[in-house]
Amino acid sequence: MTDRYTCRYLLSAILLPVLLLAGCGDAAPDPDAAERVFINARVYTVNDEQPWAEAVAVRDDRIVYVGDNAGAEALTGKQTAVHDLGGKLLLPGFIDSHMHPIGGGAYAKALSLNTFGEVDEWIAAIDEFAEANPDAPLIFGYGFLASTFGPGGPTRQMIDGVVPDRPVLIMDEGFHGAWANSRALELLNITQDTRDPAPGFSYYKRDANGDATGYLLEGTAGMAMDGLNAITTDTVVEGTAYVFDVLNQYGVTSVFDAGAGGYGDELPEILSRLERAGDMTVRIVGAYRPGGPKDVADAVTRAKEWGATIKGERYHYLGLKIMDDGTVEGRTAAMFEDYQGEPGNSGETVYTQEQMNEMVVGAAAADIDVHIHALGERAVHEALNAIEVARERHGDSRSRYAICHIQVITDQDLPRFAELDVFAQSTPLWASYDTYGEQFVSADQFQRYWRFKSLADLGVALSFGSDFPASGAGMLGMSPVLQIEIGHTRQSAGEADAPVQPRESERLSVAALVRGFTIDAARQMHMDDEIGSIKTGKKADLIVLDQNIFEVEPYSIHQTKVLLTLMDGEVVWQQ
Repeated sequence: MTDRYTCRYLLSAILLPVLLLAGCGDAAPDPDAAERVFINARVYTVNDEQPWAEAVAVRDDRIVYVGDNAGAEALTGKQTAVHDLGGKLLLPGFIDSHMHPIGGGAYAKALSLNTFGEVDEWIAAIDEFAEANPDAPLIFGYGFLASTFGPGGPTRQMIDGVVPDRPVLIMDEGFHGAWANSRALELLNITQDTRDPAPGFSYYKRDANGDATGYLLEGTAGMAMDGLNAITTDTVVEGTAYVFDVLNQYGVTSVFDAGAGGYGDELPEILSRLERAGDMTVRIVGAYRPGGPKDVADAVTRAKEWGATIKGERYHYLGLKIMDDGTVEGRTAAMFEDYQGEPGNSGETVYTQEQMNEMVVGAAAADIDVHIHALGERAVHEALNAIEVARERHGDSRSRYAICHIQVITDQDLPRFAELDVFAQSTPLWASYDTYGEQFVSADQFQRYWRFKSLADLGVALSFGSDFPASGAGMLGMSPVLQIEIGHTRQSAGEADAPVQPRESERLSVAALVRGFTIDAARQMHMDDEIGSIKTGKKADLIVLDQNIFEVEPYSIHQTKVLLTLMDGEVVWQQ
């Protein structure tokens, strides 16, 4: 995908003019010249020492100059490709600080439902997909929003009406639950006698007779995928390469893999195949994720083993990811008060406080970065407690700590993020009005959703990502510019009259959101010395946008197109 060593630059003559200052000929290259320069640009560097510039020069995989046009022209040789951007915006490559590129690859070509659609629409989509794939032994997809069904959740009979003869398994938008038809339950041998792995958290929803309704929560959803052989290694490799292509089109050059979702054993083979094929056009920092309480004692050891063995030129799995609760939609996120209409259910944590402490303190002792999934206020509180213990016992540790998703935070815990130097990681897309989820929480909790600006005002570093494929917007959820608009407006994209997700005061500036998708995401991934800003010596990860997202009308930010994506100095996407 690189054009580094060719003279036939095929960049668009209209969108990205390239001026070749000399023909290829046999002229010897100037070793001091840049291979590529960008001039007449609006360069937003995300470097506080030099926020704006008009030109950038690149040699090999590095940025060698940031400044004015004259300085870039001084580095222009006979074979330098000169991009005259005509005032277009040049940014560092976007970084997705929490997604599942390998797990998402498994779903890249599955049925993708419109998360914000209605039940009848989803049933029709399942029917259409089944008709379009008559030979598929399993109808597999994702994307439904569980709260749309109300407290009872989805049922098998809804799908049976359109697909009664083949198994159907649809994962929800957060991949914490699944919707199955009767044929799928039959093949999985789920009966009244089937035990729930973790009652109240990982379980089969049942009707008054004790029969499974077809709604599978948490671990049972993953078990169903395995039991129905929903994913193969070939499927994952092919789908992940496609995911990388889409990420490049959205200007993403680096990601944090927050868990390979059941593909740990196959992960080395999958990544090696992608790299050998030249499809690794996204840099990955990843983490080992323990499967539950049984893995606590070995969690740090396994993370160290992954760090020593699962690495390549553009990927390295060297962190620890801890998933400690579920979702608000599934009423499994850990809260301090019961869910509305469900007395006795305040959600569950996967680990006790003592187990969390053991893993986080152990990671700190080994200088391993920690990434903790916590949506509910109680899970966030306990994650902070564990980090506090780690800070006290290993104050000189190089470990960096992030708590991801952070949907509901108490007033008391807000300042602890700053005091403990914890990254607040989340997905701005979710900060549009939660019409369905509002019914499950108290009015006070709903006012404490997605407290981005409050955290930023306290000096907390915010990092942003898509959580693909659990973003709730399919492949589009991987678009940082879509996420940036919603984080800025707290409304549905492009809809100025849409309701604002409380609190309106939690709206972030475009600059703060860009920072969360660049330098602070790089800091969370422990790569801020290499990526995340446009600075001499850093990796040449650059993107060109067709409109200036700092200046356009806010409700059109999501329409911004990426014209060019450069990673390690190579063109991996061009409009």
